[in-house]
This record gives sequence, C-alpha cells and structure tokens, in this order.
Amino acid sequence: MNSVQLIGNISTDLETRYTPNGKCVVGFNLAVTNPFNREKTSFLPIEVWGKVAENTSNYCKKGSKIGIVGHLEVDTWEKDGQKKYKTKIIANVVEFLTPKEQSGQNANHTSQNSSNNAKSDDPFANDGQSVNISDDDLPF
Repeated sequence: MNSVQLIGNISTDLETRYTPNGKCVVGFNLAVTNPFNREKTSFLPIEVWGKVAENTSNYCKKGSKIGIVGHLEVDTWEKDGQKKYKTKIIANVVEFLTPKEQSGQNANHTSQNSSNNAKSDDPFANDGQSVNISDDDLPF
C-alpha cells in the first residue's frame, strides 16, 4: 500500500508549468506539523497533475491551508557519476481548507455581501446576548 494523507499549509510559491502535451503540473512544498511533537514541522515536496493542478493553481497560494491525498514517488537520475534521489508526494486529491476571504479569491465581493445581509445570514448574531427559550422548547 502506498497512500499519503496530509493537512498543512503551502510554504512556497506554486510553480505551475505545462507538459508539451498541454497537461498542467503544479509543484510546491507543504508545511506539516508533527502530531507528536508540535515544535517540529516538515516541508514536503508535493506535485499535482491535470485538472486538480489547474484548480490548485487558480485557488491556492503560499500560506493556503489544504488537505491532500496521494502517494509517494521516488525520482532517480545520475549526475556527475552519482545516483541522485528525490522523494515527493503526488497528490491525486487536493481539498482547499482556507476560506475564500483569507485566500484572496473574491474577498471584496464576499465581504460586501455578508455585511449587507449580516443580520439575516449570521446564526450567531445574538452571540453574547441572552436568548429567551421556554422549558417546553428544550428536548430534554
């Protein structure tokens, strides 16, 4: 089994390129905190291909929080008579975890709409104020 699932923040600028056949490839590093030692962070090379790469390039940037599902791959090549290796993660699934407002996509449009409808859309508009609920309304 060769499966990787990670959540982290993009720690480098996205490098978007296209193959001669026109297929999109995006590369970046993902900062992932060690769950057993919160002071240790790993910066892992990620590569994304195809439509998933195009979406990642369009909607993510350095600092974006994402979740990925993919697999490990090791590239090998020879340079100056020595064999070189690079381990990377090929992401098949990328889930965007940063809200639009923080990612910079349509931030002005969203903030204008939410300020106009703040009272009707915000379920916590009365947060901090007392709410009158009768005992008959409680399920217990």
